[in-house]
Amino acid sequence: MSGGQLSTTLCSERHVRRHPLRLELRGITKRFPGVVANDGVDLTIESGEILGLLGENGAGKTTLMNILYGLYSADEGQVLIDGEEVHFEGPGDAIAAGIGMVHQHFMLVPVFTVTENVVLGNEPTGALGRIDMQEARREVREISSRYGLEVDPDAVIEDLPVGIQQRVEIIKVLFREAEIIVFDEPTAVLTPQEVEEFFEIVRGLKEAGKGIVFITHKLGEMLEIADRICVLRRGKVVGEAIPGEVTPGELAEMMVGRPVELVVEKSPADPGDPVLEVSDLVVTDARNHRAVDGVSFTVRAGEIVGIAGVQGNGQTELVEAITGLVIPLAGHITLNGRDITRATPRERHRLGMSHVPEDRQNDGLVLDFDLTENLVLDSYYQEPYSRGIVMDWDAARDHAEELIRQYDVRTPSVDVLASHLSGGNQQKLIVAREFARDTALIVASQPTRGVDVGSIEYIHRRIVEERDEGSAVLIVSSELDEILALSDRILVMYRGRIVAETTPAETTPAELGLYMAGQVA
Repeated sequence: MSGGQLSTTLCSERHVRRHPLRLELRGITKRFPGVVANDGVDLTIESGEILGLLGENGAGKTTLMNILYGLYSADEGQVLIDGEEVHFEGPGDAIAAGIGMVHQHFMLVPVFTVTENVVLGNEPTGALGRIDMQEARREVREISSRYGLEVDPDAVIEDLPVGIQQRVEIIKVLFREAEIIVFDEPTAVLTPQEVEEFFEIVRGLKEAGKGIVFITHKLGEMLEIADRICVLRRGKVVGEAIPGEVTPGELAEMMVGRPVELVVEKSPADPGDPVLEVSDLVVTDARNHRAVDGVSFTVRAGEIVGIAGVQGNGQTELVEAITGLVIPLAGHITLNGRDITRATPRERHRLGMSHVPEDRQNDGLVLDFDLTENLVLDSYYQEPYSRGIVMDWDAARDHAEELIRQYDVRTPSVDVLASHLSGGNQQKLIVAREFARDTALIVASQPTRGVDVGSIEYIHRRIVEERDEGSAVLIVSSELDEILALSDRILVMYRGRIVAETTPAETTPAELGLYMAGQVA
């Protein structure tokens, strides 16, 4: 049966109950200009098991899953379901075959509501075939409540922070009752307590006979949740492992091809004068609600301050105000004693502020620009790249090639478009640009989201080096391990306010998780 026939057959009814599937990939090869993303990959996914898929950035994980989901076609190889070869002409065929995917970069319509996105293409209908939006909202509420993914069914996607959008993607897959479910970095925005609840959901899906592909860069999570672990490196399968028979260090070395230091080495901070001062800051969101409600704090030279919290509690708006992307309703922001509350992003850049944004594709890069152009986005008008009204592209290209080498951005050339890089390599490109100059203040939001362990090691080391060289560093991260490893002081945000201040030595992940959930001692 062809993919198109499969789609026609299985899409005739909504929520068809399918039998457990056995999915097999044989000899999958996919080439892009200058890159072999997948090279003869063999993979089997059984019903009732959780397969962990590990690999460094650019290893081919996402490409492989996009082939499985019908977004790409393999140049060579076969996809088989229950021993029968299938050909997916698009995601609709994969969904019809019982395959669901929660993507690392979301597949949502920004101007649609949560409900409209969840039911898109699979809408419940009532009398005369009309879409029953009341029933759709009820189903979205029921799924979000059942799985602890609380989302307003009537919220518009473009008004939601990144973390809430990810929850919508998870609800979409659960709504369609897929038998094979691919989760790509699904815990990135969850508290420790929510991660445990999510793992229970995944285990329940496994017990129900569903096959799970779990992609994450968190080695501890992989060892906790997976039944089998498959490791990709440079497009090839380099090994499999069973949790309980392998250590995190061994997995990391298998991924990267060298030993990896998993612990952040840093000496105690020696803070200097205040660099960033935020006083009584109030910032409203797109709905004119107070996303940041009277926040005050200081970041000093030579220290790292980490802001923890579940996304959607004001961190995004706080960073936007600090970096000049929005003007606050009230309060003041100073940089080295100078009031920058209403300064433009370029003015802040000139004063020594660097910014790693949480949404790399929308706010960090111009995806249709090549790597050279992206690496001078915030400095093209300055020497040595600007010679009056003429760009010195040779200087810009030399600069780009050096940064790509330093930060190990996997690309065949600086002429490649940023859109052709994997998500993790896009992140490394932004970090390279923002860390490549003298800075007074680094504002880094989710600095290692979607980045492999080898690159996390390097980025963390560079952050500590910047601190030791006298920069003030503000990190916003939903990764508690990252907050605890890097921060000299920790602030916790909940519903737009700072609800706790502590240090790594004085707290635990569980305590931070409680603060993040609003349970203040």
